[in-house]
Amino acid sequence: MDENKCRCCGKKTKERSPEEYQKLINRLNRIEGQVRGLKGMVERNAYCPDILIQSAAAAAALNAFGRELLNTHIRTCVADDIRKGNDEVIDELISTLQKMMK
Repeated sequence: MDENKCRCCGKKTKERSPEEYQKLINRLNRIEGQVRGLKGMVERNAYCPDILIQSAAAAAALNAFGRELLNTHIRTCVADDIRKGNDEVIDELISTLQKMMK
C-alpha cells in the first residue's frame, strides 16, 4: 500500500513532524478557546458588537490556520509530488484553492 494512504480506508494521509503537529494543535486549541468564549458571550447576553468583534477575531485565527497549513502543504506535499513527476497534485491544489475561495 502507498505510504501516504490510510491502511483502513485508503484515504491520503500526511506524516507530520512533532513540531509541525504541535504547532497546528496549539493553533486549533486557541481557536477552540475563542469559539467557547463566543458561546459564553451569547450565554451571558453580551452586547452584539462585542460578540461580532470576537467572532471576527476567531474567523481571522481560523483563516491564519488555513494559510499556515496551505503553506506547509505546498512546500512539502505538492513540491515533493512534483519532484517525483506526479503533476496530478497541481490539479488537486487548484481544486483545493477553488473550494477554499468560495
